[in-house]
Amino acid sequence: MATITSPGLGSGLDVAGLVNKLITAEGQPAANRLDRREAKLQAQMSALGSVKSSLSTFKGALGNLTSISSFQKRTATSSNTDLFTVAVAGKPVAGSYEVEVRQLAQAHKLASTAFDEASSAVGTGTLTFQFGDPTKPAQTVTITDDNNSLTGVRDAVNAANIGVRASIVNGDAGYQLVFSAENSGIDNSLRISVEENPADGTNTDMNGLSRLAYDPDALEGAGKNMTQSAEARNAEVYIDGIKVSSATNTVSDAIAGVTLTLKKAEVGTKATLNVNLDKNSATTAVEGFVNAFNSLVGTFSQLSGYNAETKQAGILIGDSSLRGVLSQIRGVLGSPVDGLDGTYRALADLGIKTQADGTLSLDKAKLTAALDSNFDDIGRLFAATATATDSLVSYTSSTSATSVGSYAVSITQAATRGSYVDAASSVSSLVVDGSNNTFKIAVDGISSGTISLAQKTYGSGAELAAELQSRINGDSALRGAGVSVLVSFDGTRFTFTSERYGSASKVAITEVADATANGAIGLTTTGTSTDGEDVAGTIGGVAATGAGQYLTGVGAAEGLKILVQGDATGDRGSVSFTRGVADRLSSLLDGWLATDSFLNARTSGVQTQIDDIGKQREALATRLEALEARYMKQFTALDALMAQMQSTSNYLAGQLAGLPGAYSGSNK
Repeated sequence: MATITSPGLGSGLDVAGLVNKLITAEGQPAANRLDRREAKLQAQMSALGSVKSSLSTFKGALGNLTSISSFQKRTATSSNTDLFTVAVAGKPVAGSYEVEVRQLAQAHKLASTAFDEASSAVGTGTLTFQFGDPTKPAQTVTITDDNNSLTGVRDAVNAANIGVRASIVNGDAGYQLVFSAENSGIDNSLRISVEENPADGTNTDMNGLSRLAYDPDALEGAGKNMTQSAEARNAEVYIDGIKVSSATNTVSDAIAGVTLTLKKAEVGTKATLNVNLDKNSATTAVEGFVNAFNSLVGTFSQLSGYNAETKQAGILIGDSSLRGVLSQIRGVLGSPVDGLDGTYRALADLGIKTQADGTLSLDKAKLTAALDSNFDDIGRLFAATATATDSLVSYTSSTSATSVGSYAVSITQAATRGSYVDAASSVSSLVVDGSNNTFKIAVDGISSGTISLAQKTYGSGAELAAELQSRINGDSALRGAGVSVLVSFDGTRFTFTSERYGSASKVAITEVADATANGAIGLTTTGTSTDGEDVAGTIGGVAATGAGQYLTGVGAAEGLKILVQGDATGDRGSVSFTRGVADRLSSLLDGWLATDSFLNARTSGVQTQIDDIGKQREALATRLEALEARYMKQFTALDALMAQMQSTSNYLAGQLAGLPGAYSGSNK
């Protein structure tokens, strides 16, 4: 607003003060009205934020209840942690087991002959590492003139990251190169074959790179050129008197869902492993759910209710939308879960009941009894899940569109894997040499590089099949794409089968070095490739979408995804899908917390009104500024007029005082 720096010069009036008071008197009521309106809207905005926050907190409390796994947890303990420790994953059967650790697993180690220096030249060519498990991919390391020293070989092997560690030990005899399998166990024992460059006619003598060859079946100095410094050993543990062998000291497949970590072998010493139902986790999750709902009710009551003691009403008192939210939540809480049979179909069956003030109470004794009698089924009261009558059909997932119900499953085509069978009627030779040791293959649309087989006479078709599988799965292109094959020998010829199911599963031999020579061992490009097929069938009588072994429903079963294993076609039983309380509430909350929800619409509406108040303030300020200017102009004109009149008055007074005979003092 404009100001006057020297008001009332002519009249002596406080023009600025008068104008300021007039403007204040004019604008204050409107400003106060806008302030009160904005304060109320800001309070509503804060209240709506509290509503969204409390709903979000409630949804967070549902997180542990929407998954059936929260009600399938187990705990496990070891009576002697010096011998072994234990961890749980999945759903092991509760019980007690007697455990005796007789032997720990050990990694295979091989030491070379002694060299004078770590920089001593070894030789050039390739080192191919294979493992005791013939299905493990073979790994190849190339040694050139740039890294043909003991140190160079060590660094090349370690850089290749192939499951073998290399080190150099400076012992009494000299410098020795040591290869250690990164993983323990017989399946990870090492076999090392060499191809020297330039070739010297043999890859098994004690010259050049051949000094690093190790064939456990060969004689010393004839390919068994390294010394075994530590044999590969499996762990041996007896569980309830049953022997269990493991390549590592972590045993995870002896008792389903239980992992033992072996610490020390002590023959004759037995310890106890106890597996129990984790009822505490389930109880904690249910208690958290009850407490979160009661907190939500408290927030809603504070915002939309009336406190008779303080005579204060909530900022959202009488709000129908909040009543609607609580009404829908209570409707879910109080209704039984569709599709469930048996004792536990509603929250009241677990001891969860609604009190007079709208909050929930939990009878922990009743909940404990329910968990004791039917632990695994309690989760179906809360989570979205399905059960199948066929043991080879299992529920994978669902979507918000999946309807509750029982759906018949019928399979017209079981999922298959792509395969390749050579055209030859039978394998005529098991000799692999320089004429037939290389080929290329495509697996699931991924092309391999050139694959080289170890040159030797194989003792059986099964041995050559293992070599083929190891070399193929060790190819860097295939391994990088995550694809692999199984190679089998039926007594006459080889079959290459992709490990993937479905229409993307394909295998083909794409290139061989010498068709005639390779044909003798069953490798040609003219064999028969059979592509895999996706599972096909119906869920609930409606054709479903197949991808590999997974079948996903449409229609009422929209989004219901199941895994179909096995080769059987026709009727495969049924899948019964249910939505538990937590899942249904979570869907409601998702809608209320979505960007297009009524809460966000309400919030946007209040914000629009707050923004409008800002515009009204700007308009008020503009009007008062114009009014001030008008008042200042008027009072300035008045001041000038009064100054002129004062000047005239002063002039007349002077003239009158100068007239003859004018009285100018008292008579004496």
